[in-house]
This record gives sequence, C-alpha cells and structure tokens, in this order.
Amino acid sequence: MALGEQVYGYFIPTVNLMGVGAHKEIPNQVKTLGGSNVLIVTDAFLGRPGGMADDIKAMLEAEGIKVTVFAGAEPNPTDINVHDGLKIYQDCGADMILSLGGGSSHDCAKGIGMVATNGGHIRDFEGINKSTKPMPPFIAVNTTAGTASEMTRFCIITNTSNKVKMAIVDWRCTPNVAINDPLLMVGMPPALTAATGMDALTHAVEAYVSTIATPVTDSAALMAIKLISQNLRQAVANGQNMEARDKMAYAEFLAGMAFNNASLGYVHAMAHQLGGFYNLPHGVCNAILLPHVEAFNLIACPARFVDIAVAMGENVEGLSVREAADKALAAIKKLSADIGIPAGLTELGVKEEDLKIMAENAMKDACSFTNPRVATLEDVIGIFKAAL
Repeated sequence: MALGEQVYGYFIPTVNLMGVGAHKEIPNQVKTLGGSNVLIVTDAFLGRPGGMADDIKAMLEAEGIKVTVFAGAEPNPTDINVHDGLKIYQDCGADMILSLGGGSSHDCAKGIGMVATNGGHIRDFEGINKSTKPMPPFIAVNTTAGTASEMTRFCIITNTSNKVKMAIVDWRCTPNVAINDPLLMVGMPPALTAATGMDALTHAVEAYVSTIATPVTDSAALMAIKLISQNLRQAVANGQNMEARDKMAYAEFLAGMAFNNASLGYVHAMAHQLGGFYNLPHGVCNAILLPHVEAFNLIACPARFVDIAVAMGENVEGLSVREAADKALAAIKKLSADIGIPAGLTELGVKEEDLKIMAENAMKDACSFTNPRVATLEDVIGIFKAAL
C-alpha cells in the first residue's frame, strides 16, 4: 500500500547529559550558552532556604555567574505563575533561564521564556508553533523521572480564567540543554516516584499507539516501557536504589523522545482537564485513566498492544492477538496497584456532574488528535465514568 504524503519531525534538545553526577556540568553549560545572569525557575520545595536551588545557585556564583531564584512554579503551573516569573526575569536583567525540578518547573520556565522574547500573554501561545522568536538560552535540570518536560517541545499551563490546561506545543520552547542526574532524584518520596513513573509509562504507551508513530519513536517507546516495567517498583520501594533511579531516568527520557515526536492521545487530553478543574497530580490522573483509555483504543491497533505486553514482560506464547493484547492492559493495572496508585478518580474527589464539560474540553485538546481511535463526546464521558 502506497504511503500518503506526510512529513515526520524529530525534536530533541541539542545537548543531553545523563548519568550520576551530570548536574556538576551545569556551570560549564551556562558558560557555553553565554549566560552571565541566570534566572532559576523552580518550586517552593526545591527553592526553600538551603534547598537544591540554593546548591545550584552557589555552584554558579562560585564561577562568577549572577543568579536569581524564582520559586513560584506551582504543581500545575498557571498563567499567573508564568507572568510572576516573567516580571522577576525582566527586573533582574537575566539573560538565560535554568529550570530545576519536574514538569511544573520546566513548563513554567518555558512559559516565561516564550513571553520574554515574543511579548504578549502566555495564553496567546496555546496550540502548535505560535511563537515567532527563539527563547532565551535555556537549561532544564530534571529532578523527577516522569514528565520529560526537560527535553520536550510541550508546555502545559493552566488558564486560570476557565480552569483549562493549555497545551502549548512549540519547537522553540525545547530546552537547549537537558540534564538528568539520578543523584537529584533520590529524594523523591515513594508516591511522587510512583506518579511520575506512571506518567512516563503513559507517554510511552500513548506514543506507541499514536497515529503518527514512526520506527524512531517506536524504538524509544518500547525500550521505555521495558525499563519502567523492570525498575519502577524497585524505585518506589527504595528511593536510594541508584540503579533503579538511573534506569528510570533513561526510561522517562526515552518516553519523552517518543511522545515529543509521535505526540499523545486521550489519556493526556483527559488528564489535562482533571488537572485544570481539580488541581490534581498529573501522573496519578494518567495512571488511573491509562487502562480505561487503552481498553477503548485496543480494537484500533491490537498488534501494538501485543508488543506492549511483551515489553512489560508478559508471556504471550500460544495466545491469540486479542488475548495477548489484553495482557498489556492487565499488566498496566497490576503495576499501578503494586505501587499504590488510587483505584479510581472518585478517591481524588472527581464529580460526575463535571464530566461533560471536561470531556468537551478534552476533545479540543491538542493531544487528542493523534489518538488511534476516534471518540465521540459520549465515548469520552463513558471513559471518565469507567475511571471513577
């Protein structure tokens, strides 16, 4: 069968540093990018006195680099957070941005950088490639193993006027340098390790069944699924397990490589609404929704779910394609249960009366466009109900 005309992109930071001790390269990378006045964008925990942001600040100041810390990135960063950080960026005369933390810090930093050079309001950039000018030099230092925002062109910001998480997809907000050092991840508590790990699994699964998946994204997605299946339980059980932490850092990065180029699906489109409406943890929402959305998607690409089952270590010998595909869904549920993910959205306070408006918004989310099975509004509402 002849292929229709289609151009596939591949986006990734120019420099990616991995492994134990990688964060010690931060000063060198700042100098390489020509930075002399850095704004560190982080959250309240990492930005507390004596916290990790202060450690990074001291490293840079020892090299004669001026540093200001903005610790205002909330767990689901808002347009208000972005513009608060923008004011500090402008007031201190910064010439580059360094984000420190997980997806919230990275996304907030991306928003600050986009508006700093393009002007306007962060809401102006919702959608795909709305910016016209490059961001300031940008280094993303990751402390979680889940969102992959340190290396993607995705920026998710909550619009406080309508409680909708805006999906900003723009190659210009891809960091110049991404740093993943498992030494910075050992302090993550078990619940956060579990949630971020399931976020990474969701990225890999959704990218693998995406309508614009390619052999390049497929290879990254399957390896990410394998590594997560083999290491997430151990990382949750013992956060000091450096081998598990290191493998999870690679897994989340590989999953990011996959979805940064193949995009996502209804899990993320729906999870964004839960985060916007209820300010819920993104990874937990993904984990709860994942088996329900993929049960809906299964008939669109059953052979792909067989591959996922195998990557998760399931024995599919002698099974039909459908039977083997079902093993993938069972394996996802088992992993979630083992690491303490809540069984349903009701435990998180989600109300049935909000499902319709969230479903309507999910169908407009940019992540929904590459889902392998087209859903009606009733379908999306039904998936939400099944996940309650």
